[in-house]
Amino acid sequence: MINWQLDYDLTRYNSFGFTSHAERFISVTEIDELELALSDVEANNWPLLILGGGSNLVLKERIPGAVIHIANTGIAVLADDGEQAIVESAAGENWHQFIGHLLEKGLHGLENLALIPGSVGAAPVQNIGAYGVEVSDCLHSVTAYDRQNKELVQLQNASCEFSYRNSIFKSRFPGRYIIWSVRFNLSSIFTPQLDYSGLGNFLAGKGIEQPSAIEVYTAICEIRSSKLPVPSEIGNAGSFFENPIVDESEYRRLKEQFPELVAFPESMGRYKLAAGWLIDKAGWKGAKQNAVGVYDKQALVLVNHGDGNASQLLELADAIKQSVCERYQVSLRIEPRIYPI
Repeated sequence: MINWQLDYDLTRYNSFGFTSHAERFISVTEIDELELALSDVEANNWPLLILGGGSNLVLKERIPGAVIHIANTGIAVLADDGEQAIVESAAGENWHQFIGHLLEKGLHGLENLALIPGSVGAAPVQNIGAYGVEVSDCLHSVTAYDRQNKELVQLQNASCEFSYRNSIFKSRFPGRYIIWSVRFNLSSIFTPQLDYSGLGNFLAGKGIEQPSAIEVYTAICEIRSSKLPVPSEIGNAGSFFENPIVDESEYRRLKEQFPELVAFPESMGRYKLAAGWLIDKAGWKGAKQNAVGVYDKQALVLVNHGDGNASQLLELADAIKQSVCERYQVSLRIEPRIYPI
């Protein structure tokens, strides 16, 4: 028997801090609880939202049907030969705290993803990335509950179909798999990933030429803190728009028209444009509209100034998208999930 909580306040479960209420809610820590909750959902044909940390989510005021919060915990080293290790984390673990735990254990590979908000289980869905590293670079496999076949399955890295801010969980089979735990391939030997110029320059500015793992971790935290607001102080979901990827001809057109364009080369002759630069130069940095706005230190971040709501935020996002499209002929895509659609 599942004890659903009715008309449940989700304000603390979304990093924008929007007032939102679920028709019914339950937090699960065991797989049998999840299965029972899903049985209720299917028997009643309720719409379902699986909730992790709520840091990549825009919640509207009323959430129909059911919300299941994944709150399992636990971290285990499954294999360690002194050089390489496989570590498994429960989906409900906090992502940043998980990286801190790995650092204490001397296990490396994910330092560049420090201070990204959210849960471990949410990381593969979006294939989170920052400062030259994506979670798929170190991911071994994902253990997930398959709603179609009603069983736990293990998906290896290749089966997750990772790409830029995308995966099988987000695009091809949204809603089918509920991530329960994630395994990572990590190294006891630290090799700094300094391909992102801003990180290398930051460390060089401190006189650090051969950084340790803790120095990279600390630098990442300092850089992110200087650019991004703390959700508990200013509601936000981090980067609100994906960085557009264009082909070489489109890049050259833009570079000729806007010589200061910020872009990064990708594979197959493509380029990733800095969406924050596009938005900033279109005049949106620091803009306010109703009770929401664009963060004054990073134009890629939209914020809730205290009593905003999803409708106001999406209205602002649409205005930004239209402005960027008119100025650059480039389309922006919203990164967080909007729920309900």
